[in-house]
Amino acid sequence: MSFKNADYERISNLLSIDDISTDHNETLCLATELERAEQVMAELQEIIEGSFDGILVTDGEANVLLVNQSYVRNTDIKKEELIGHNMKELINPVWMKNSVSLLAIEQRQPVSLHHTTKHGKNIMATGTPIFDGEGNIKKVVINSRDISEIYELREELSKAKEMEKIYFRQITEDEDQLTDKGSDIVVVDSKMKDIYSIAKKISNFNTTVLITGESGVGKEVVAHYIHNENALKKHMPFVAVNCGAIPENLLESELFGHVEGAFTGAVKGGKEGLFEAADGGTLFLDEIGEMSLNLQVKLLRALETHTITRLGSTHPIPVNIRVIAATNKNLIERVEEGTFRDDLFYRLNVVSLEIPPLKERIADIAPLALKFIQKYNRQYGQNKKFTYEVMKELETYSWPGSIRQLKNVIENMVVVSDNEYLQLNDLPWLASVLSKTDPKKGENFSLQESLEQVERQILIDAKRKYGSSRKVAEILQVDQSTIIRKIKKYNL
Repeated sequence: MSFKNADYERISNLLSIDDISTDHNETLCLATELERAEQVMAELQEIIEGSFDGILVTDGEANVLLVNQSYVRNTDIKKEELIGHNMKELINPVWMKNSVSLLAIEQRQPVSLHHTTKHGKNIMATGTPIFDGEGNIKKVVINSRDISEIYELREELSKAKEMEKIYFRQITEDEDQLTDKGSDIVVVDSKMKDIYSIAKKISNFNTTVLITGESGVGKEVVAHYIHNENALKKHMPFVAVNCGAIPENLLESELFGHVEGAFTGAVKGGKEGLFEAADGGTLFLDEIGEMSLNLQVKLLRALETHTITRLGSTHPIPVNIRVIAATNKNLIERVEEGTFRDDLFYRLNVVSLEIPPLKERIADIAPLALKFIQKYNRQYGQNKKFTYEVMKELETYSWPGSIRQLKNVIENMVVVSDNEYLQLNDLPWLASVLSKTDPKKGENFSLQESLEQVERQILIDAKRKYGSSRKVAEILQVDQSTIIRKIKKYNL
């Protein structure tokens, strides 16, 4: 039963007549009918309010007659914006491009439509037309259901399948690629394949090698590979020394050894140096750019003559070693500055290998991360696994500390996290963002630093979800040029 405004006005007028001669029977009949209709409407509203699904009813022209709270919750549209309004008023190009009520009226059949609300929820709406005896549409009943959870589950399933592919791909690459399970060697990136190809070629030649690259890129790992690929030397010593970590007056003694009484505190009976300890094998001189000019002269002589002389002695000792040097400095600039000898530079630089930083080797990040998590799971008796979000974040991070930092980050997560499946907030730099945005923990961080960290994460999430900078700019409501500039700023 339905009433129009004219019905209500008629009843009201009848009830206000003072003339005793008014037809009381008609008045009482209409009043009773109105009361009954109001009771039916109230009961109907109670029924639809009990529905988990959103329900909205329009007339045959898409004017909204009835709506329940579930529909309001699902669609993020207030009840007062619906009741008494036509669905055409809600159409807009951003978050409501069409209405199922209008489509059902137009097509004269049930219509279903996926819809994303202005607050980003995913709903499925179905409009069903109701016909009168003459075939005219008198009502349209719309059911809506929030399917955001289904979408999220589908997305999680997709991510889980992607992670499965990553794990499976790593197993395959362990078998097919140059990947050493017992070391940090992972070679998937094309530039690294070229480097290891050259390293393999030169391994059987007893020539000096200079390895350059930022701190933490794995220069010693490459040096180990060269040593181990030599069939004769791999069973001989591999001796490494950090030239920048030992004071100059001690470094000479460490490298060349000393005889008894050579200096105050000299070991009784003398001591062999690292050149002698590495005899027959490989001596790896890390941070060679930190070596003093005085010691550079003695190193050059040892390389030229294949002999060393202990401190306090004049007796030369022959040594058969390969020297591999490494540095994160620009030695050509050091030569021009006069802090590194040009003759030593050319003597070391017979074969040069430049290791790119991890941020330029995106293809290597996932297999390296999987290798490290397996290592630390075994070491600490854990069974931690990466989620898709964490793996994607690892691949987009700038890695200023290169492989060494990646290794430390994963060890940190394995030890510290309580989650079996590692989450974004287990990553140290994102955990730091949370603490910086917490007023109780942010006293030591500037507002600018906090804002930049949050801005970076927003861009990462938006870029991952929407792909193109144009779409990201549209969603974040800024110019595309701004998005491009910030993507470059954060190296995304």
